[in-house]
Amino acid sequence: MKTLKNLEAAFTVAVAIACAASYASFVQTPATTDHAAQASATMHVVTVTAKRMTAEEKQLSLLEERQAVQSSRVATASL
Repeated sequence: MKTLKNLEAAFTVAVAIACAASYASFVQTPATTDHAAQASATMHVVTVTAKRMTAEEKQLSLLEERQAVQSSRVATASL
């Protein structure tokens, strides 16, 4: 019986610690979010300007890509 009471006490303490940790993590100051905002403010932005491909150019590009993949598979298979 003493063992069961000790296990019950240990469980109760563990639940109390878990609840306190959960509450403490929920009530954090917004200082950590300010640091994240500063980090994202220094993020680099890349702008790509190019003309769009026509439908024929897209098809030709896809065919060339498929041929390149197929030839690399053949080369790998022969090794």
